[in-house]
Amino acid sequence: RKVKELCDKYNVLLIADEVQTGLCRTGTRLAVDHDGILPDILVLGKALSGGVLPVSAVLASDEIILTLNPGEHGSTYGGNPLACKVAMAALEVLRDENLAENSRARGEQLRQGMRDLVGKSVIESVRGRGLLNAIVINQPKGAYGDTGKAWDLCVHMKNNGLLAKPTHGNIIRFAPPLTITESEMDQCL
Repeated sequence: RKVKELCDKYNVLLIADEVQTGLCRTGTRLAVDHDGILPDILVLGKALSGGVLPVSAVLASDEIILTLNPGEHGSTYGGNPLACKVAMAALEVLRDENLAENSRARGEQLRQGMRDLVGKSVIESVRGRGLLNAIVINQPKGAYGDTGKAWDLCVHMKNNGLLAKPTHGNIIRFAPPLTITESEMDQCL
């Protein structure tokens, strides 16, 4: 909220990049919803088509978007009628199947299960919103992509049917599908 207030005060556009965090991933429709703000420009992608077709979107008010003239802004995945129809259907699924609510509930289930392991395992801390989560393990922080305990744990989890992504050598990211059920999350834990 403070960033939004500063942007408003100094007449600076607030642009929210929700390519990874948007569309129910963090337990709300958009990650910015957690802070109750409306950015001036919002960027969406990846989840917009439910993974079916490449599509992205730039959302803004008429006041902002109409400052662009034809040809001044392009999009790698813009203007495909089939992709747009698929995106509209994907948005309906997110709404109709209450996937933001599922993301919030299953994310809390995941974080609580991981918190129960703090102090009893290599997990030092747990963080996240909805179904975008991470654990920090007891290894010195490295650079992005460094291998180490995080990599070894991810390989071990993969061999047991659970996919996760190591980052910085000591962080493991978990981003389960928005449709994961309570029993499936229990199985993961």
